Amino acid sequence: MPGNELTRFTLPNGLRVVLAPDPTAPVVGVSVHYDVGFRSEPEGRTGFAHLFEHLMFQGSESLEKLAHFRHVQSSGGTFNGSTHPDYTDYFEVLPSAGLERALFLEADRMRAPKITAENLRNQIDVVKEEIRLNVLNRPYGGFPWILLPPVLYQTFPNAHNGYGDFTELESANLDDCAQFFDTYYAPANAVLTVAGDLDLVRARDLIEKHFGDVPARPAPDRPSFGEPRPAGQLESEHVDPHAPLPALAIGYRMPDPIAEMDGYLANLVLASVLAEGDGSRLQQRLVLREPLVTDVNAACGLFGPFEARDPDTFTITAVYSPDVTRDRVLAAVDEELDKLATTAPSDQELAKVTARWVAGLHREHDRLVSRTLALGSFELLYGEPGLVYQLTDRLSAVTPDAVAAAAKALRPDSRAVLTVSPAGGEK
Repeated sequence: MPGNELTRFTLPNGLRVVLAPDPTAPVVGVSVHYDVGFRSEPEGRTGFAHLFEHLMFQGSESLEKLAHFRHVQSSGGTFNGSTHPDYTDYFEVLPSAGLERALFLEADRMRAPKITAENLRNQIDVVKEEIRLNVLNRPYGGFPWILLPPVLYQTFPNAHNGYGDFTELESANLDDCAQFFDTYYAPANAVLTVAGDLDLVRARDLIEKHFGDVPARPAPDRPSFGEPRPAGQLESEHVDPHAPLPALAIGYRMPDPIAEMDGYLANLVLASVLAEGDGSRLQQRLVLREPLVTDVNAACGLFGPFEARDPDTFTITAVYSPDVTRDRVLAAVDEELDKLATTAPSDQELAKVTARWVAGLHREHDRLVSRTLALGSFELLYGEPGLVYQLTDRLSAVTPDAVAAAAKALRPDSRAVLTVSPAGGEK
């Protein structure tokens, strides 16, 4: 990542801007992150944040429907958007000569997306079809990101289905859209990131030209979504008509991703020690030696790391044979966590894991789109986009004792256990 120099400034309307020049290829990435995700959508409107992401592609003040797609693709670029627990992002990557075009497109829909009754109805149908494809008609659909939160969490923001309930999606109306846009899509609630082959002076001039006159609105108050940790083991079962084998998801609360970042990073390393690669603890024990499961994974975050504020979730998932009981798999997981809690991993084991993390981060951020999105999300969540460039050193500094402490905190008396059972099968 040449240079790693960042320029940051804020427009009078409150829009935060991050510029990250990299002249090594004639390509530029543009992203806009809005500080609104699944956890901010109103009760009775599950799935609304994701639905609204779809609506932002349906035309805007100066552009008819599908014009955004046409302008980016005709420039040789790509684009997309995605909804996360605490933010929604939109991006374009295109030849650097297309920078002004991308800035115009993002500013135009920040100013006024074209939300009509026809567009709303059409996109509700699109989202419903997406849910059918990705959740309802797929083995282990929504596992664990939809199914586990209502077991681990008690409050609506943390527990509800961010993809949405069909009845609630269908009841969305234009007033809901207008209120959501006015509340959350203000410039003061957003971060614009431009990375790649750019001239700082010209980029700033273009940003001020296109975004400077987007009307200012106050950023909404952002509530805390904190809630107490479980005071016992919480359990639930989900019957899956498409699943060939039973599955298990264990959910634990993690350290605050923002306020306790070193503890959070120790959990990232712990997840790799447990389940990444054939040499990992759970792969060795549950897949290769005994074997109890056909597949096992450990992860930080329901969607991945660095995508949410507190509270965030550490998950262990496994698919296992009907001949094996859920409790036997749970007992084996707990034994491996106890071993790590009482005997820290060796320096050699940790070095292997952190080297894999470091290589993965370098590989990911070598891609301009990943780097652009990471800088924007770290500005939004941490107020410090340069943390992106510090992650490799911070992860390499995680100690064996910190990993042992992270394992010790994953307690059976403070977790959620979700069992997925095949329809008509045995647990």
